Amino acid sequence: MKTYLVPVDFSDAAFNAADFAAQLSHQSDVETIILMNAYYISPYETMLPNPDMVMLRPQDIEENAADRIAQLEKLKRKLAKKVREGVEIKVRLNLSHLLRAVVDVIADEKVDMVFLGSIGNSTVREGTVGIGDHVIKVSKASVVPVMVVPPDYRYSLIDNAVLACDFKKVKESIPLGVLHKLLGKQAIKLQVVNVDATGKHAVADAEQLAEEGALHGMLKGFHPKYYYINNPDIITGILDFAAGHKAQMVIALPHTYSFLQALLHNSISQQLAKNSTVPVLLLK
Repeated sequence: MKTYLVPVDFSDAAFNAADFAAQLSHQSDVETIILMNAYYISPYETMLPNPDMVMLRPQDIEENAADRIAQLEKLKRKLAKKVREGVEIKVRLNLSHLLRAVVDVIADEKVDMVFLGSIGNSTVREGTVGIGDHVIKVSKASVVPVMVVPPDYRYSLIDNAVLACDFKKVKESIPLGVLHKLLGKQAIKLQVVNVDATGKHAVADAEQLAEEGALHGMLKGFHPKYYYINNPDIITGILDFAAGHKAQMVIALPHTYSFLQALLHNSISQQLAKNSTVPVLLLK
């Protein structure tokens, strides 16, 4: 995990996500943190006047862009005092939609992880404020893990993480390489949680036992503890468990649990990110 990307829309939530990324550098191998602002100008804005009969001039765009870069540089100076010595902080202004900007920077800079505030990050220049839909869009499009940081969460040393798992096709769904990059060098207590609302674990069939056995084998190097909880609401069950066990992070595996599959269908993952009191890491 050498390169972090933090999209910044100058909201408090984005500043908090950037602060989290900077402080996390003290317990990770990150070398570069990129602060990126997406500044999209519709072609129509330069061709037609707005309802107030004011047309956007090239000079206005240049001034706005310069102001955004100045704000990014100010944030860079602030974070430079918080990162581990030797970590480089770069700023970047992308003249495109947030989603396009994130995808492009991931490819151009070989980004390993994206940090998002769970609210904010609207690419509209004024007025509209994002309500979290960017989390779903970026998570769907990103080829690297996405860390969603609640706006009121303040970084503390991560030594206790909850891994949400449903014991389905574990060999296909668990990206061991990413987990080793995240946890391999850290003394992090890992707690594997399965929300078993129907009580299947008590009467597990051969297939489920085989999946559980495979999971135990794959994760044995992390020395995890396993828990089964029967909350009928998957999201609430996981978040309540994380809060009750004082975890500093929830790790959600790809293709597991309805709230992750819901990235393609509805806003359950948005609900997870908005309601969580700890950061949620969406693996890919």
